[in-house]
Amino acid sequence: MPNQTTAASAANGVSARPAVASTASRFRSLGAAEVGLTDGLLGQWQRRNRDQTLVHSIEQLRLAGNLDNFRAVIGDSDEPYRGRYPFLDTDVYKTLEGIAYELARADAGTVQLDSSVREFYEEAIDLIQRAQRPDGYLNTYYQAESIGKEPWSNLSWGHELYSLGHLIQAAVAAHRQLDDARLLDVAVRFSDLVWQKFGPDTTAPLAFGGHPEVEMALVELYRETGTQHYLELADLMVRRRGTQRVDSAIFTPEYFQNLVPFVNLDSVTGHAVRMMYLASGATDVATETGAADLTAAVLRLWDDMVASKLYITGGLGSRHSDEAIGDRFELPSERAYNETCAAIALMQWAWRMLLTSGDARFADIFEIVQYNAFAVGLSDDGCAFFYDNPLQRRPDHLQRSGAEADGPLLRRAWFGCPCCPPNIVRWMAELQDHVAFTDDETLYLANLTAAEIRRDGLELTIASGFPWDGDVQIDVTAAPEAGRALAVRIPAWAHGATVAFDGETSSAQAGNWVRLAGVTAGSSIRVSLPMRVRAHGADPRVDAVRGSLAVARGPLIYCAEQQDNPVDLDTIVVSPADVRALSAEQRDVVGSGPSVVLHGDAPTAPIDEPELYPELTGESAQPGSVAPDAARTPLTLVPYFQWGNREAQAMRVWLRTV
Repeated sequence: MPNQTTAASAANGVSARPAVASTASRFRSLGAAEVGLTDGLLGQWQRRNRDQTLVHSIEQLRLAGNLDNFRAVIGDSDEPYRGRYPFLDTDVYKTLEGIAYELARADAGTVQLDSSVREFYEEAIDLIQRAQRPDGYLNTYYQAESIGKEPWSNLSWGHELYSLGHLIQAAVAAHRQLDDARLLDVAVRFSDLVWQKFGPDTTAPLAFGGHPEVEMALVELYRETGTQHYLELADLMVRRRGTQRVDSAIFTPEYFQNLVPFVNLDSVTGHAVRMMYLASGATDVATETGAADLTAAVLRLWDDMVASKLYITGGLGSRHSDEAIGDRFELPSERAYNETCAAIALMQWAWRMLLTSGDARFADIFEIVQYNAFAVGLSDDGCAFFYDNPLQRRPDHLQRSGAEADGPLLRRAWFGCPCCPPNIVRWMAELQDHVAFTDDETLYLANLTAAEIRRDGLELTIASGFPWDGDVQIDVTAAPEAGRALAVRIPAWAHGATVAFDGETSSAQAGNWVRLAGVTAGSSIRVSLPMRVRAHGADPRVDAVRGSLAVARGPLIYCAEQQDNPVDLDTIVVSPADVRALSAEQRDVVGSGPSVVLHGDAPTAPIDEPELYPELTGESAQPGSVAPDAARTPLTLVPYFQWGNREAQAMRVWLRTV
């Protein structure tokens, strides 16, 4: 599919700048005017999002009454506020953000959209404009007569600033992708009100929101409008945390990242989504202001997170009770929360960290999250969602009716708190914004997916079956006469990778960039990434998975589903040698197309010990230990992100080794 968006956007005077568009950083993202996804897995996801997830989400938003809340505010409806949460406006805003990208592609003639998409966009914007108060305030929960609460009466839990953040992001997307300033006008008026009320001269005892999000949005509004006080306000709200008291009657100040000032945090902590949004905003502020203390803080927090708090899938958040990150090495499998929104927020932070440094390690984490912790949140048909994403489901979990406290049996069509589905909608629409970036000399290819890229006279066609196979073909169809530098990321897992450039093949260092100087029209680059099957252990302090291993191939983490395996998953025992012997086979696990499964065999160790905690005497082995002549059983593993699309049965990522 040709990348026609570029020409159409230029002709219409639309910038189509990416979601993160700093000019202060050395590195700058490429946007939809420069990157078009084609026939790879990310391109398939984006088409599914456009044709199925987006249409489904619009239907669910209408059924849930999100637009009716705006109608009630302007007097077009007598219904009371629909829903129980004060942040339901954001589900409309996030959906509009995604729609802006898809409408731009439709206007460019590259895609076709269901008529309901444009209808929702126009209707929602009209209602939003009419619902905004003359002073700029906008939040249907606090404006609803049936609720009877005053604006700004509960900044700890009210989510008014959080809602403003998502409004800003939708507004910026509409302006950049469609040259539509209607939402931007609304967002500017609301932001100016917040500046007046919570700017540097405020007398309010609490002058930031309990749920971060507005911080990075305000920075992007500054980037879009050039208005300095939006950046100053974002800086203030990052730095006020830990210095002002939050209402913590339900959870501790740590839940709000409010125990100490941000620059003094020694670890990512508290509510996982809040923490990731706050870290993203702090990174944006540091990028624009050059603040050394914020720069040091975000790097320290990143390193600690990766070393001690991140699941092997890239998921973040080990506690259901407060959707929180938990202590270092507190990473249980069956109780993993790993909210889908946290995965999206983590990718937002990772991309910002990548743009500040150009360090490939941030793209490595981005990749793990994208293909595992994020992708698992959506069903194969695009119309059902996981809110939490555990790494294990036990057989008897299926007998508990999918209680909310334990997570659903399988994905659901919608939620009472539906923050994840519209977040998926907007992120899928923006996938091309997170493929490549550039500096003054080099174009960096961070996401190895099938795409077409155009930038500063350099045009690339990328053919890739990634993540199913490791062969990436890059053809240069146009380039400046003097040539252009190109850098291709070699993932950290790709030991033994090679790069063939104009007939010469050389080895490539895993976890780094291969830099090619003087790329000219007609150049051909072939990247070969070994896709060997790997066994991964865990730090011994991760008690939950001690004595277990996980299986990976390329960027994908694999799991065992009960329907593919003839014995109880708890009785399967694997060694690293068993893992290395697994063969990769193409198989239709889900309906959308071929997958790659891993197949082989492994010993079994029946667990028939009658006592829960038997006494071990003498040299006796642990209960369930593998006998020397243990029978072997066929073993099939599927990509983790595809689990739960068939039967509601047991699942394991971490398999026994003893």
